[in-house]
Amino acid sequence: MTLQYLVFDFTEDTEGIGTFEAMASTTQAEAAQVEAEIAQVLAWANALFPLGRGELSAGADWDFDLQEPDEGAARRTFVVSISGTASFCEAVREQFALD
Repeated sequence: MTLQYLVFDFTEDTEGIGTFEAMASTTQAEAAQVEAEIAQVLAWANALFPLGRGELSAGADWDFDLQEPDEGAARRTFVVSISGTASFCEAVREQFALD
């Protein structure tokens, strides 16, 4: 699966939890395409990881946060953070060709 708008950066904490963060700033006309990419990534995560989204400390495989600051009428900025276990992060790297 190729992502056109979301370019993820990866960080990992000392407990093995990884976080992928991406930001996309687009015109209003392109915003629907960014929203579709976000939905595609989340649908993939929901389908592949049966423990699903939730608190990682409570045993979930992954969680996410989406922020969309108000940029006015001309642009929309999306900030996506997806955190997960080591196995989840490895699957994300493989699925979306992230190195």
